Amino acid sequence: MTEPQPSDGASSARSLGIFAVGGAVGGLAGAAAAVIVTLLIKETLGALATQDTWVLIVMPLVGLALSVAILQGYHGGQALQTLAPEVELGVPRARRGLLRWRVSPRDVIRADLTADVVATAGAEERFPWHLAPPRIAAIIATVGLGAPMGTESPAAHIGVAAGAWLGARGGLLQRLARPAALGGGAASVAALIGNPLVGAVFVLELGRRRSVALSAPRLAAALVGALVGWGINRAFDLSLIRLNVPEIAPGGFAEAIGAALLVGAVTGTITSVVGSAIYRARGWQGPPLLKLVAGGLVVVGASLLIVAIATPAAAFGPGAGAAAWAESPGIGALTLLGVALLRATATTAAVAAGGCGGVFVPFLAIGDIAGRALAPVVGVASDLAGAAGAAGGIAGGYRLPFTALALVVGLGGPESATLTCLATVLVATVAGVGAGLALDWLEALRRAVMARDAS
Repeated sequence: MTEPQPSDGASSARSLGIFAVGGAVGGLAGAAAAVIVTLLIKETLGALATQDTWVLIVMPLVGLALSVAILQGYHGGQALQTLAPEVELGVPRARRGLLRWRVSPRDVIRADLTADVVATAGAEERFPWHLAPPRIAAIIATVGLGAPMGTESPAAHIGVAAGAWLGARGGLLQRLARPAALGGGAASVAALIGNPLVGAVFVLELGRRRSVALSAPRLAAALVGALVGWGINRAFDLSLIRLNVPEIAPGGFAEAIGAALLVGAVTGTITSVVGSAIYRARGWQGPPLLKLVAGGLVVVGASLLIVAIATPAAAFGPGAGAAAWAESPGIGALTLLGVALLRATATTAAVAAGGCGGVFVPFLAIGDIAGRALAPVVGVASDLAGAAGAAGGIAGGYRLPFTALALVVGLGGPESATLTCLATVLVATVAGVGAGLALDWLEALRRAVMARDAS
């Protein structure tokens, strides 16, 4: 018999206590699971990164092939990443407001591993935790062998799955299923980023995709879980995701505004368009072998071009190697922009091929590199333009502006640099929405022309 879940709409001391305890329990399980998987991926990437160039080109293909084989082989493809429908679970709805704003119908999160997190938001006990084991194996194959996909979205998926699995054990744990899953998701992200605010805001903002109310119990579960994940990060001195911290402030108000406007507009637009492409790639209804071959060939082609104009390390992995390469002095703006676009192409192709991973970290890298390409134009330091671009990529492409704001606040650096990055997030958000609306209009126009020609 299914135990009733504690109400997350009431702010009674009992509900707050249950959600806080659930957030802590789920946080421990979720962060531990996500950290173990991420450490395994990081060690594998580190070992491969020292190999010859041909290994860095071939191994991502091997990883994509293994991922497809694992996901296709599990119960007739039940664990496959598909374009998640907008499921309604009858959860309490909230008015449009904080953390809730218009997104394009081609929402990249519906094509990402966080799709299940969004689909079960407000009823996290229904999260399909039984699909986590094959997906974890596919994530390790895809990301660990160097395909251009990331680890934060998988971490959130694993964290929520761990909490939901605990709740499925029955007894008292079943009462904690919802807050444990919510806390597990927040903890896993906080453990990877090393910032509890990012972990809490990330899962709550995902929930707002479905207008799930920001109640006090949900806030308690997310915050407690995020603090648990952050505590694990600090206790073990983890460094799992590379973040660029700006060290040089803008020269003045004009430079700061110019950087925010240009970097925000460019990175928000680029990542918004890439997000739409990823959405289409995930929705491609083709034979698995055809998708693997076609997507794999594009990944190889993009990687070879990156090797030719940059370095082999810049073509390998989720994007940390490319971001590190972009810090080198003397790289031309067109070269930086070219690598950013090639990385975007490779990530889209990896999704089309059937890779299992996230796009949060690739968007960070794409925004960072594209932002650095604009540094000479606006006259700010490369590290500031990169940090602003990375935050802009999350706001404009992944459509998580509040998570991007939390990320900026947690980075540190000079106060004026932080304010510049915050302004960049706002500009990138507007640019991303604008690009999405433009793509929606073009798609509607295309369909109207096709319908007219058919008649």
